[in-house]
Amino acid sequence: MAAGEDVTGHLHSLGFSSLAFKVDPAETAGGLFIIEHRNLLPATGPALHLHFAQEEWFYIMEGEVALQVGEKRVQLSAGESVLAPRRIPHTFSAVGSPAHMLIAFSPAGKMPQYFVDASLHPELAATADFMNRYEMRWIGPSPFWKS
Repeated sequence: MAAGEDVTGHLHSLGFSSLAFKVDPAETAGGLFIIEHRNLLPATGPALHLHFAQEEWFYIMEGEVALQVGEKRVQLSAGESVLAPRRIPHTFSAVGSPAHMLIAFSPAGKMPQYFVDASLHPELAATADFMNRYEMRWIGPSPFWKS
């Protein structure tokens, strides 16, 4: 599959990046879901949240990304990665300029449907009521958002 291509044939967006589904959970009996984030903008990203049933792995392909996983904050560059274990609050944002990364969810759970639905309603994507429908818990606003 080509860079930036989506297995479903169309891209998705939460308003702060372009998302391509790279590995469809149907290919792995629901065990794995991988997305490509392109043009992740600084001072944006998801609300601070946790997943009840998924590990989430972040791999930086280009640019720099600040991540908070639990109480730990790290800033990663191309080629670096970090794991956010299930039930641990986390969030991320590009630093300085747009970033490009891969994110893997294992198992997939409701994450593919979350991104489909959130693309239809990006204004709701980072809200508690919306996130809580998809096996996630909204913890609060991201510490990386501009106030």
